[in-house]
Amino acid sequence: MRFHLPIPKMTSIASVLILATALAACSPRIHTRGNLPDPDRVAELKPGDITREEVVELIGSPSTTASFDNEAWLYISERTETTAWFEPEVKERNVLLLEFDKDGVLTDKLHVGLDASNKLIPVDRRTPTYGSKLTIIEQMVGNFRRFTGNE
Repeated sequence: MRFHLPIPKMTSIASVLILATALAACSPRIHTRGNLPDPDRVAELKPGDITREEVVELIGSPSTTASFDNEAWLYISERTETTAWFEPEVKERNVLLLEFDKDGVLTDKLHVGLDASNKLIPVDRRTPTYGSKLTIIEQMVGNFRRFTGNE
């Protein structure tokens, strides 16, 4: 005995499958980047009590350090959400700043979230360059002269 589905039934099943696939493709993709240590371990960091080496043992290496004196460590993490072809949207950003004195002892601990971030807006202007502006024909003729040796 063969099992046959009527054509309209097959079409509706195919439509439902296509719709489900399209909706699944539009579900947001979440990306977490960076290094933010466990909050319970961060709470154990007491300024004046702990050294750089102990910090590394407790919460790991920093994401980055200060450029010049290595007296500030930053642990940075970010969670973004991307839906379909749209630009990623930052949902969460955390920065843990640890400052050390010259002897390597923790002096300050600061936690900053997304609300403290600055929104940067690029300026749309161009820096003028000096020199001659060549047309397409002048560029082509110039290229022919370069290859023939006549300048």
